[in-house]
Parts: sequence; C-alpha cells; structure tokens
Amino acid sequence: MRRDFQKAVIFDMDNTLLQSRINFLEMKRAIFQIWVENGICEPVIEWQGFTASQLIEIGRCSERMTDELEAHMWAAVTAIEKEGMHGAVLEAHAADVLAKLHESYRLFILTNNAYAAAQEALNETKIIHYFDEVVAREQMTTLKPHPSGITYILNQYPDLPLSAWTMIGDSWIDGKAAQDGQVRFVAYHGKREEMDRQGVIPQAYITDLRELLELDWNQ
Repeated sequence: MRRDFQKAVIFDMDNTLLQSRINFLEMKRAIFQIWVENGICEPVIEWQGFTASQLIEIGRCSERMTDELEAHMWAAVTAIEKEGMHGAVLEAHAADVLAKLHESYRLFILTNNAYAAAQEALNETKIIHYFDEVVAREQMTTLKPHPSGITYILNQYPDLPLSAWTMIGDSWIDGKAAQDGQVRFVAYHGKREEMDRQGVIPQAYITDLRELLELDWNQ
C-alpha cells in the first residue's frame, strides 16, 4: 500500500511503545545530588515532585553551570538510561499497530532519552524500521515538556499543516509538548488527574494501542 505522506504520528518511546525499566526516581535523585553538591540548588528542594527533565533544566539555566558539570550530569543520566533500556520489551500490540500505521503515515519517535540508548532499544525490539526519524535529546534545545522537539520535527516538513500531526504519549510532559507545539495529543494510559493539573487536554484517552487504528485522525 502506498504511504500517505499527508499525515504524521509522533510517538513517545518509554511506556508508550516500550515497557520502560528506567529507574526515573534514581535518575532524579542522581541529578539532584549533583546539583546540590555543586551549588546549583538548595538541598531543601522537594526534588521528588519534579520530572527528570525539569530538574535538568534547573541546572542548565543556572549561572553556576559549566560544560564539565553538565557533561557529568548527562553521563549519570545516560548510565541509568542504558541500564533501564537493556532488554526492553514492547507494549502490547505495538508491533502490529506500527506495521498498520506505517502503511499510511509518516512515523516518528520523540524521546528525552539519549539517541544511542533509543536506537539500541528500538533495534533490540525490531521496530526501528517503521520510523522516518528518531528524535532524541540531542536534537532538542530543551527537553519535553518544552515543545522544541516537536518544533524540530515540524520544521523538516513545512508542507504538512499542523492539522496533519498527532502525538501519542503516556505522560503529561508529552501532552504539554504537543499542546505547546500546536499538534493534537492522544494519551496512552495517561493519568487524567495529572493531565488536568498540568492543563493538558488530550483529544482522546486510550488504554490499548489498537485503539489508534479506530481514531478519527481528521478531528
């Protein structure tokens, strides 16, 4: 079947297509400890209430940040990612749904993970060939929930209107990135209370990836 290049779908990766084993609590703890040890933030900050990407941006915006310190932080984050992504498995029905969507749409990955970790996981699970491009943190100026990754992808396809794009993700940070990037968002196993609290309004909530095949992509 000929692919219809007039529609495009952007997927988050962890807990959307892959069952993530990344220890995000440990990642946040590691980032916070590095910041505290280097005077980036005070030890009284309730770091558990932040996402890893929010903690990272606190450091990156600090006047105390140096190239060496940022590299140290990314090394700690990447080590936790690699450990968590090793042996990753697919979410239920992910391969079948991607195969079907690939017949008709451009497909993309947008992840806050490192590009190498994402590539390794997608190769291990044998789904990388479905995607036109894998966009990771190296291609973003700021991590999700900032929309810079969305903007990066959209800028490469100026012929496609905003109405042609849909993002699928499990977290409010995916929804916020999509919303601020002016593309529709579908929440997969998304927490409604958290979405509401963050001002994210998905087009739909789904609990099974096969539901994507029944969505009205023209809404």
